[in-house]
Amino acid sequence: MNCKTKKLTTIGMLCALAYIAAAIGRIPLVLFLKYDPKDIIIVIGGLIYGPLASLIITLIVSFAQMITTSQTGILGFLMNVISSCTFACTAAFIYQKKRKAAGAVIGLLCGWGGMIAVMMLWNYYIAPIYMGYSREEIAKLLLTAFLPFNCIKGGLNAGFTMLLYKPIVTALRRSNLIESAPPDNENKERIRKNIVDNPTNKENKISEINKNSNKKIQINKGIFGIAFVIILLCIVMIYCLK
Repeated sequence: MNCKTKKLTTIGMLCALAYIAAAIGRIPLVLFLKYDPKDIIIVIGGLIYGPLASLIITLIVSFAQMITTSQTGILGFLMNVISSCTFACTAAFIYQKKRKAAGAVIGLLCGWGGMIAVMMLWNYYIAPIYMGYSREEIAKLLLTAFLPFNCIKGGLNAGFTMLLYKPIVTALRRSNLIESAPPDNENKERIRKNIVDNPTNKENKISEINKNSNKKIQINKGIFGIAFVIILLCIVMIYCLK
C-alpha cells in the first residue's frame, strides 16, 4: 500500500473503533451523564497524523452517532464535535509543534482544560434548549454535576491516552500502516554529516536512523507516572461523587 492508502486505512479503522467505543462503552458517572472513551481514539489519531485527522474522525463518528444512537439530534452532534475537537485537536496541534514526550503531555493537559471550559459554557447556554431544564436549573448543576463530570472525562481521556499511545503506535508500525518515527533534529543533523563525510558507510548510517526511530517509542516512565496519578485522581473523584 502507498502512504495515502495506509493513512486512509488507519483513519477508517480509528473511526470504526471510536464509534464502537461511543456506542457500547458508555459508563454512568454523574447523575444522568455518561462517559465513553471515544476521545482517546480520536486524539491518538491526531497525535499520529495531526489535528486535521482528529477533526475528520470526530465529524465522521459524531455524524454516525447522530443518525444511530443519539437522541439529541443536530445539537448533540455539535456538542460532540465541539467537545472532542477542543480536547483532541488542541492536544494534536501542540504535539505537532513540539514532537516530544513533554509536548504530548502539555497538549493533552491543555486539551483537557480547554474542553472543561468550553463544555461549561455549552452546558450553561445551549443545554437548556434540548435538555428540557431551565437555565436556572442548569446553573445549579454546573458545579455539582457538569464540572466534575468534565474533569473526570478529560482526565480519563488524557491519562489513558498517555498509556495507550505507545502500544497502539507500535502495533500500527509493526503492521506497516504508519511509517517509523524520524530521528530528532539533533541526531538527524549528526547522521547527515556522517553520511556526507563517509559516503561508503551509508548503509550503517541508515541502520542508525532506524535504531533512533525505535528509541522514540520506548516506554517513558515519567509519562506513565503522570498518567497513573491523573487516572487515580479521577477514580477518587468518582468514588467521592457516589
